[in-house]
Order: sequence, then C-alpha cells, then structure tokens
Amino acid sequence: MAESESGADKSEEPTEKRLRESREKGQVARSRELSTLAVTLGGFGGLLVFGGSMGTAMLDIMRGNFSLSREVIMDKESMALWLAASGQHALESILPLLLVLMAMSVLGPISLGGWLFSTESMAPKFSRMNPLAGLKRMFSTQSLVELLKALGKFLLILIVGISVLHAKEQDLLAMAQEPIETAIMHACVVVGWSSFWMACGLILIAAIDVPFQLWTSKQKLMMTKQEVRDEYKDSDGKPEVKQRIRQLQRQMAQQRMMQAVPEADVVITNPTHFAVALKYDPQKGHAPVLLAKGGDFVALKIREIANEHQVMVLESPALARAVYYSTELDEEIPAGLYLAIAQVLAYVYQLRQYQSGKGKRPPPLADLPIPPDLRRDE
Repeated sequence: MAESESGADKSEEPTEKRLRESREKGQVARSRELSTLAVTLGGFGGLLVFGGSMGTAMLDIMRGNFSLSREVIMDKESMALWLAASGQHALESILPLLLVLMAMSVLGPISLGGWLFSTESMAPKFSRMNPLAGLKRMFSTQSLVELLKALGKFLLILIVGISVLHAKEQDLLAMAQEPIETAIMHACVVVGWSSFWMACGLILIAAIDVPFQLWTSKQKLMMTKQEVRDEYKDSDGKPEVKQRIRQLQRQMAQQRMMQAVPEADVVITNPTHFAVALKYDPQKGHAPVLLAKGGDFVALKIREIANEHQVMVLESPALARAVYYSTELDEEIPAGLYLAIAQVLAYVYQLRQYQSGKGKRPPPLADLPIPPDLRRDE
C-alpha cells in the first residue's frame, strides 16, 4: 500500500477532481513498450506490404543509374536532373511506409491514456536537474523495472532472432545462387518476415508493461483519507465559510426587506411576536404582495420603520400569523386570505380619509374571515 510523505496510507481511490487535475498536468499512464510495439509492427508490416513495390522501384533506380550514357555523365545539368528524378522516384516508393510509420507513432501513445496536450508537462522542470533527485530515480523501483524490461527485451529478441534465422537458413543460402534481381526481392521478403516476427516478440513485453503502467499511475494518484476530506471541503466549501456566506446572505436579504417596508400600504402585527408588511398595486398584480415579514426583533424593527415613514400599523394577531406562515417574500397572499386583507385595506383607506378630514371615522375591524387551514395558533 502506498504511503504519503507524511506516512499516512494512501488507501482511497482518486477522486474525479484528482483525476482531472492529473490529466491537465499531463500525468497519465503511458507505455513506451506499447509505442515501440506499434511503430515496429507498423514498420515491418508496411515493409511486407510495400516491400515488393519498394524493391522494384529501387531496382529501376539502380538499373537506370548504372546505364547512363557518356553524354549524360559528362553533363552537369543532366546529372542534376537525373539525381532529382531518382530521389523523387525513391521518395514516392517509400512514402506509403513513411505514412504508416507516422500513423503508428501517433496511435501507439494515444492508445493508452488517450489524446492529451498539456503545456504544463512541456514546461521545463528545474527540480530534475538536482543530482540527488537523479540518483534517487536511478535506484528507484521504476528504474529497476526499466532495467528488467530492457534485459527481457534483449533476451526475447535474441531468442526470436536466432529462431527466425534458423528457420530461414535455407532461404539465405539459396540467395547466393539466384540472379541479382530475384535475390534482392527474395531478401526483402526474408528481411521483412524476419523483422516482423522479431517485432511480434515485443507483444509479450507490452502485455506486461501496460498493466504495470496502469497500476503505477493509479498508485501515484491514490489518496489518504485526510486528502479526500480536504478535497471535499475545498469543493463543497468549508462549513465555517458556508455558514458565514449564509449569514451574509440573510443580512443582505433582511436589509433589502427593510428597505421595502416604507412602500407598504399596511403593517399587520401580532402585536409583538410577528409583523407583516403588505402592498397592493392593481396594475402589477391581482392580490396584495408580502414585502416584509419577521418575528420578535425583526418584527419590532419593521414596526419602527413603518412608524418612521407613517405606514399604517394594525393589530390582528390571527391574520398576522396566517400571512407570516403562508406567504413568502415578494409573493402574493393565498386566495383564502383575499377577503380578510381586502377588509384591512378598505379600513386603512377609510382611516386615511378620516385623518385627512374627508370622511367619517370607520368602525373598528371585526373578526376577520380566516380559513381554518390557514389559521396558526401561538
């Protein structure tokens, strides 16, 4: 089990955030052996496929260059043109093989870990210039594994090579008796198949290295329990920070609520425990809207602001509790309270008319009609 620098066991699977960050840094599982296998198999496989045409092209180039006339040889311009034509012919013959090699050089690395471009991994790391760190890497487990892989590849390729040479012994001896053109074609076939089988020997090395690289990469990303807890705190927010944010949000919401109290038509109180501020604007809605509500200290503050701005304050405990518990800020009151609120607003209008000397004093409010499902006891 892996251990962190502090000595704690890294027993937890890497989180999505840890995996994403490691990928952004270019830290993904890669296998050199898989890349080498892809390039060698692609190269020697391409040699088997295109070897015949390549051999024929080379024979044509050799035949043409060894049969030049004296006039051409002595003419510098003609020799330059002949050289350019020979080079173009050679390039065209090996171009398919080069394209296969280029494709395999790309497909090999991305087959494990996928396509990845990270500028951070390309940045120079001066820590690698530390001689002590270099010695530590030289005698690390990873270096030992690389050494064993190198010895394994050498022995495996040696065994396969000897086996292939033994199997192709008669073909190699027969080339000495063949015409030059036939011998060249025969040699291309022998070299191509021999190289291909030796490259196939790397499959065993890659089959061992790929799981090892995946395991090593995962072990590097393993996390301790404390790291997992810290990461969840950072992603979800520390409890004390979240509590402070909620506190500030409540303060801001309460401040906005208090700023809306002067716009209210009436404030209904309990009289001390609850206070609700209502406003009716027929042009914006069909029912009165709750501008502010609160209990105890907040209720007292609402009443104080209402008195400062000459907003009518009425005592109706049952109605105040019903509105407080049934309606949220900036919402219209429920339909069950329409009639009761309408009577309150009518009373406020009549009282204001009386105070301005334009009407009679309205009678006190009687029991307001509040549906049983909206009533709340103390």
